[in-house]
Amino acid sequence: MATLFIADLHLQTEEPAIVAGFLRFLRGEAKSADALYILGDLFEAWIGDDDPNPLHREMAAAIKALVESGVPCYFIHGNRDFLLGKRYARESGMTLLPEEQVLDLYGRKVLIMHGDTLCTDDTGYLAFRAKVHTPWIQTLFLALPLFIRNRIAARMRAGSKAANSSKSMTIMDVNPQAVVSVMEKHRVQWLIHGHTHRPDVHSLIANGQPAHRVVLGAWHSEGSMVKVTPEGVELIAFPF
Repeated sequence: MATLFIADLHLQTEEPAIVAGFLRFLRGEAKSADALYILGDLFEAWIGDDDPNPLHREMAAAIKALVESGVPCYFIHGNRDFLLGKRYARESGMTLLPEEQVLDLYGRKVLIMHGDTLCTDDTGYLAFRAKVHTPWIQTLFLALPLFIRNRIAARMRAGSKAANSSKSMTIMDVNPQAVVSVMEKHRVQWLIHGHTHRPDVHSLIANGQPAHRVVLGAWHSEGSMVKVTPEGVELIAFPF
């Protein structure tokens, strides 16, 4: 009995090793799981479910095969793939979840999320996030021709990279009070998230009791997952 969590794979055709590693993971470790949760940034960029990128079709087929084998797969949007919609969810067999979701895992209540909303010190990013999550802006963007969407997305990624290069690591990390606040809002002692690319298990106090924040690593040079079993919660790094 085990439930698996992954995030921040940033899949793209330019990173074939990561793509191959994810496919091996789906055919291997994930096959014996009770469920798989993807906590955002599965893809490096997402400009719409109608994007004919062959990589998207290949990943949808692989995830669908896992789901059809009896392992449900759930998805929380990240800051890179927040436009992933119902059409792709149907194609891949994934179930879309809200930004914050509480799970009951073997008697343990666990809050899961992508993690970007916890970075409250990065006011520039949060302002940008609010803008691109505006429904009418998303509708307008998705109505544009694909080649224009590609240009806009590339420009946005370049701008984000330039902006982040001048920000301190502290600003781009989670705010401790934001962590406590969201855990107390949901009355949980466990939080699992991604986004920051800083894999670790942090101890803190929430709801007046010892609590734990587990951060998933990005799939840069190795895989990263959190494995929750009746016995405990484990953060695991593994080779592609």
